[in-house]
Amino acid sequence: MKDKDLILSDLAREAEMNPGTMSSIINGNRTLSVDQLDRITKAMGHPVGYYYERYVSEYLTEANPNWRRMSPFIHNCAKLNKLDCIHDVVNLLMDKLGYSESLFELAEELFKEECYEAATILYENVAMSEKKQYSERLAICQYRLFQTRQGDNQEKNYDAVVQFEAYVERLDEADQLDALRDLVNTCRSLRKWDKANNFATALGNKAEIQYKIDQQHTKSEQTKKPFYPPFVYWAFSHLIRAEICDANKDYETALQHIQKYADLSWVEEKDDTTLKWKNQFKEWADANTYVNRLMSGDVSVLSDYVAYFSSKEDEILPAIDNIIEAANRYNINVDHILALFEVEIQSFLNEQNRVGVYTQQIILERFTHFSNELAKYYLNKGIYPEGFRFLLSCLEKSTAINNKSYIIKCVRLYESYQEYASPETKTAYRNLIKEVEEDEA
Repeated sequence: MKDKDLILSDLAREAEMNPGTMSSIINGNRTLSVDQLDRITKAMGHPVGYYYERYVSEYLTEANPNWRRMSPFIHNCAKLNKLDCIHDVVNLLMDKLGYSESLFELAEELFKEECYEAATILYENVAMSEKKQYSERLAICQYRLFQTRQGDNQEKNYDAVVQFEAYVERLDEADQLDALRDLVNTCRSLRKWDKANNFATALGNKAEIQYKIDQQHTKSEQTKKPFYPPFVYWAFSHLIRAEICDANKDYETALQHIQKYADLSWVEEKDDTTLKWKNQFKEWADANTYVNRLMSGDVSVLSDYVAYFSSKEDEILPAIDNIIEAANRYNINVDHILALFEVEIQSFLNEQNRVGVYTQQIILERFTHFSNELAKYYLNKGIYPEGFRFLLSCLEKSTAINNKSYIIKCVRLYESYQEYASPETKTAYRNLIKEVEEDEA
């Protein structure tokens, strides 16, 4: 007020506040809410949040914890990404165990609003304060932490799986289906087939039970429901188990799983959602039958497979990845297919955008797998510039996402063909390996 030559009523008007309220705040006779702080901050010409650190240290720490003040403040900090302030306020509140439930509810709000970093701080603190190790609230905290910890670093993704898997059974039955689906997708993207199989089997069994329970209850009796209809999880379970069998070269068992999710005639509902999913799984079954035959060495299906997926934009790149893998395994020339889909391949390699129903993790894994298979394909054919280009691309992405399995594959492949590498390729390779070594240090 002194600097700007303002009287109290001027400042109150600028802050859109009552002059009496402003007077009480300035004289220390009234509690300062975060909304009032924001108004005064704007009136002073500063951005919202400018004084938040001082608000915590000079005001909140000296007052008794009050949820009506703390809750909107945490919410604002989340939107402004002021995570240190959230840490400080949560530490104040966690001294009082009575605030654990309120923090959990706020964490759920922030999670829905996609303020994941802020929500993580709350979930971690609520989980640490939870005395009942078998409480559903603790299990939900661990589930949310698993979800927020999923990112590009594949080693950390797997650590999150290991940390969360013991809590799945403590969740509500509906949440168990979604949690198992998420665990399956993460293990699938990491090619951790044994764990993926365990989770997929559990998912199928629980989904079957849930479907039967739903059939016995009217809609008004049902409470919490999973994100998808139960039969979708059951079918997805068999889709994943077929994929795992294919990866383990057990093509006969894989075909049995494909046939199971292809025929969903036993699902009684006739609504649009049900029909959509039944058609979707029938499509996937048709596509994966081609893949199953191709991977088992039946090259005669190749032209039919190409004709099948050509008009299905979301399936083009996964299909070409399958074809390149089969080409390397059975020494097939697929140059004409690569030429036919050159634009789509280049777009994928440049952007790695999420495609259709595939999660970002699976897209990243698909990119590294695809690049590695293309590198092998071209190097085996003696087309060394292209081969090394894809090899370096695979090594670069594998290093970025900390995928040690593909790093090792790239190193072995390079060592097999290094005599054909140009000086530029050798330099680029050494630089990438230096990055790998620095990450390991």
